[in-house]
Amino acid sequence: MSVRHTWVVGEGGTRTSWFDVRLAFADGARVDALAVLSGQDVRVEDVRAEPPLSLDDLAVLAEWLENPLFEACVPAPARAEPSASRRARPAWPRGREGRRLVAQEYRTAREAGGDPVLAVMRATGHSRRKSLRLIGQARDEGFLTPRRARR
Repeated sequence: MSVRHTWVVGEGGTRTSWFDVRLAFADGARVDALAVLSGQDVRVEDVRAEPPLSLDDLAVLAEWLENPLFEACVPAPARAEPSASRRARPAWPRGREGRRLVAQEYRTAREAGGDPVLAVMRATGHSRRKSLRLIGQARDEGFLTPRRARR
């Protein structure tokens, strides 16, 4: 991973800085991004990937870039140790354990007469689409009954 300070534009009292970010993986894949530091905000303006990123990979791109961008953008004396995780989404286990917990949330909400998809969304912090995907994976894993008979 490399972060390179590209250029700075100052107008009045504000400064805007651009950074080129490159992630290179062992299999030859790479991700190039253009990040902008303006005031206290860091934003990713452009992303190019070879091969193209899946939606799941695009969703975790911010996590991949967060620490290297923080180190490049924030001067060393201003850095403070983070007291807790800055993720807005609650921690949720991945893999089989995560699918088992999704099924448990789904069944609990269904028994209580609530919306099971909404319950999974609240528990995982994911969007409706991602929650439906997790529910489908839990069904495929056998934690939930099949939705319809397969032919």
